[in-house]
Amino acid sequence: MKSLGFHLFRSVVRVLFVLVLTLGVPSIAAASAEDQDPPTSPAPSASQPSGGRDFLFGRPRGSVGLRGSWIFARAGSDLFDFVKQHLTVDRTDFNAPAFTADVGIALTPRVDVTFGVDGSQVSIASEYRNLVDNNRQPITQDTRLREVNLAGSIRFAVTPRGRGISRFAWIPARVVPYVGAGGGALWYDFTQSGDFVDALAPAPQPIFTDLFDSKGWTPSAHAFSGVDIRLTRILFMSLEGRYLWASAKLGRDFQNFDPIDLAGFRLSAGVNLLF
Repeated sequence: MKSLGFHLFRSVVRVLFVLVLTLGVPSIAAASAEDQDPPTSPAPSASQPSGGRDFLFGRPRGSVGLRGSWIFARAGSDLFDFVKQHLTVDRTDFNAPAFTADVGIALTPRVDVTFGVDGSQVSIASEYRNLVDNNRQPITQDTRLREVNLAGSIRFAVTPRGRGISRFAWIPARVVPYVGAGGGALWYDFTQSGDFVDALAPAPQPIFTDLFDSKGWTPSAHAFSGVDIRLTRILFMSLEGRYLWASAKLGRDFQNFDPIDLAGFRLSAGVNLLF
């Protein structure tokens, strides 16, 4: 249901906020301590920084990212068409919140390799559009789709991520747009449980209670673009749009259907912490 999705998304945002405080505050405090008590060295020249608040001691080696996302599911296969036709389920009901965590390792000044995991779940309560039971009550069921995607990517910074101003000092850029692509493995679990009508039986068609399930792993591919906006020396806000392609063969409970369409667009916001 929509309300369930928004409640889950709000919970993800709360978790993200707590994690940012947990990870970001100690790191920022440690970095500030380094600035307040720098190692003994000759007085800085006019070309060297004196305050220490806007630079790092060397180029970052990588980053840790946490994001909350909203998935706009394509839901384009005939299984979704069938569900939409017979049940009170719309294609947009499969849109869902997601949570993503990843780590990036710098290969060059502009290129990172990243590894990440994201997960999502949507649960939809429904009933038959045109059928009721013998007591003229709705025939109800629940449809659930869960996804976990493990992915690796190459990420390229469109503009320089910073500049060195001395042998040791490096100033991160305020805004860094980026693009990238990659692939991985996606696990899905599509479940329908509740009461159903045996459409193949002669009238009056019987109603039965059952659970239909299909799950497994399938390859995935994705492309993305976004922007990192500096909040502090080591903490960046990240805004990103990503499209994921994936489909999977359905299990025995869903015979005579084409592979399930698991593609969709992900719009996300979060933070990246440099290290």
